Amino acid sequence: MKVLVTGATGFIGSALLRSLGSTGMDLFACARNVPPSEVDSKHVAWVGCDLASLKDPLAGIGELDAVVHLAARAHVLDKKEGEPLEQYRRINVKASIKLARIAAAHGVKRFVFISSIGVNGNRTTRPFKAGDPPAPVEPYGVSKLEAETGLRSVSDETGLELVVIRPTLVYGPCAPGNFGRLVKAVRSGIPLPFAAVKNRRSLLALQNLVDLIIICIRHPAAPGQVFLAADGEDISTPGLIRKLGCAAGRPARLFPVPTALLMVAGRMVGRTAEMEKLTASLEVDISHTCKTLGWYPPFSMDQALSDLF
Repeated sequence: MKVLVTGATGFIGSALLRSLGSTGMDLFACARNVPPSEVDSKHVAWVGCDLASLKDPLAGIGELDAVVHLAARAHVLDKKEGEPLEQYRRINVKASIKLARIAAAHGVKRFVFISSIGVNGNRTTRPFKAGDPPAPVEPYGVSKLEAETGLRSVSDETGLELVVIRPTLVYGPCAPGNFGRLVKAVRSGIPLPFAAVKNRRSLLALQNLVDLIIICIRHPAAPGQVFLAADGEDISTPGLIRKLGCAAGRPARLFPVPTALLMVAGRMVGRTAEMEKLTASLEVDISHTCKTLGWYPPFSMDQALSDLF
């Protein structure tokens, strides 16, 4: 089986390549900059490409069975470049749809698209379920929903098998964003003001997401489905910090600050979205994913967190 992975040098892509290397598949990795250490890799054929250029990254590869599309723009750092949504659309929507059309033209059978739980929304009063209507709030989530819609049109027109995975926050060694900052804070012993937070969050271990992607590459029931992805065990922010402290062998230092004051502080320093993710609930019901694929996350949260330290 021949598989192409885009975003292959990223946090998820590099872990996926490592795991796919033991499956016996023929692997092709697409990245803007091919790592010098990988040029002569015996396990992966690297393809230098920039999806923003909308050129054909599959030219010269030959027949492929599947494309796993991880490449995406996750952050807008410079508002001078234009409206955030339009910046997200250039890569997350336009380039994704173009890549799917190219894949279909090359006879690729399956296209596995890594979307985001942000398509469903950014907070819950009950767990999100498969089949819930999309309700994205942030530009990134909006762009992922638009990509899903465009990809379904390509699938309907060409017969390309589309599989959509919507992960919650993915954590693992060297994780970016809020989770990475939380790990650093716990390591340093900095007191954190989240003892009074009573939220519930669904998270997803990197190892569990990689396992799910590999299942979706080959499973006969995967095409046409949208799979919500999480560990299957929810936790509060202070509960997570305590688990991190336990995994690190350090006491978790927590003190209580009312959630409303935390949100005010977040707004004052321009980090409203980050503070909301640390204080609000976002739970996901993965029963549809488990039932459809006969899959359950192979790693517990405790196991995954122990690999961080």
